[in-house]
Amino acid sequence: MNILKIATNELVGMFIDDGALALLALALIIAVGFSVKWGLLGGSIGAGIPIVGCLLILAESVARAARRKFMHR
Repeated sequence: MNILKIATNELVGMFIDDGALALLALALIIAVGFSVKWGLLGGSIGAGIPIVGCLLILAESVARAARRKFMHR
């Protein structure tokens, strides 16, 4: 039973480990989706912005985690 609890915690932790990462990516995707729907952005640009934006958000999250790790040394 203990192994099941550990596995469940690991699975949940995989998806909610960095709340800021998830919230920023979700906000970006929602903003771009509404912008495309309302005609503020074209389809091609609307497809590229989430890709680049999510990569930038991921890079910032990794940099933040690295700073935290080196600050605690």
